[in-house]
Amino acid sequence: MRVTPQCVVALTWTLKDTLGDILDQLDEPVEFLVGGHDLLDKIDEALQGHVAGDEMELHLEPEHAFGDYDDQLLFLEPRSAFPQDLEEGMAFEGLPEGCSPQAPSDKIFFVSEIYPEHVVLDANHPLAGMALRLHLKIHRVREATVDEVGQGTLGTGFFRLAT
Repeated sequence: MRVTPQCVVALTWTLKDTLGDILDQLDEPVEFLVGGHDLLDKIDEALQGHVAGDEMELHLEPEHAFGDYDDQLLFLEPRSAFPQDLEEGMAFEGLPEGCSPQAPSDKIFFVSEIYPEHVVLDANHPLAGMALRLHLKIHRVREATVDEVGQGTLGTGFFRLAT
């Protein structure tokens, strides 16, 4: 079966930055819904017409990946609003009480720095502003079920981290 809109593909990949450093590697095939919310649009487009066994190399500029880095999505918040066991890299869906009311509530915020009195939170996707190289391998292709199409995702959307 060829990849068509709204089918399911099982993929592995190696994701690198433009210097060739590996950012993520998926060694075991994981299923994604093509034409849903699991993959970036450019990946969906590139997969069309391919079959199991095909491999491809993609170069994604920030505007086709996770967007440009937006310094307006950095927030300095009071340390007291966060749990004691706070660590850099932790993620929060929205901000807790006592934080900036102008911060978007539909974002995931990553703790980027911790100071005694303040915490720096970043609502940019961790790969925002980066051009990416992606080596993809298609392992399986199948028709999507009605339920999968209705949900718009298989729940494995690495490329669709809520931002």
